[in-house]
Amino acid sequence: MSELITIPARRGMAAFLDKGQRLEVVNTHGEQVVDTWAFVRHDLNEFLSMEHTRATLTKILPQVGDKLYTNRRRPILTFVEDSSAGVHDTLMAACDDYRYGLLGCTEYHDNCTDNLHASLQALGLRTAETPSPFNLWMNIPWTQDGGLSFDAPKSKPGDTVVFEAEIDCVMAFSACPQDILPINGVGREPTEAHFRVIG
Repeated sequence: MSELITIPARRGMAAFLDKGQRLEVVNTHGEQVVDTWAFVRHDLNEFLSMEHTRATLTKILPQVGDKLYTNRRRPILTFVEDSSAGVHDTLMAACDDYRYGLLGCTEYHDNCTDNLHASLQALGLRTAETPSPFNLWMNIPWTQDGGLSFDAPKSKPGDTVVFEAEIDCVMAFSACPQDILPINGVGREPTEAHFRVIG
């Protein structure tokens, strides 16, 4: 088992994963959303797709044992373990500088979109795509009138999820820098998270 790798608060990290290897993500301090992506290693135009996963699973919340699918409808990951309450968002796009502009920011704000591309670039990779992420520990429930409620994540310090690669891939993560809406907990600053490759 490899050492824990830090996903710094407000930043991103990425790692290669061989078919059959597992990767554990740790919500180190609790209540931190971790945006998560996966790309097929030899073709970054194929990637983990939330819309294709929802259509294939016919549900919004993947559960342990479910496969997660690419935009070409192939399984790329299996959701193997989850020590948390199992609330992970599949609906919301990654935050970006435009999003923070709509929230009133007049200067640049760290964001998950830029974190994704910076983490891939650190591995010598580049993609024009910013797929919608699998937002680990992000709780955005629907209200009865069809609206969205920005609730705090349902995660405790040390909660973990584990994925197994179905294809050689690269996984990327962002410790979401959202500090305006309460998705990382009311009044909380974003914190670091960790991951490690198993096997």
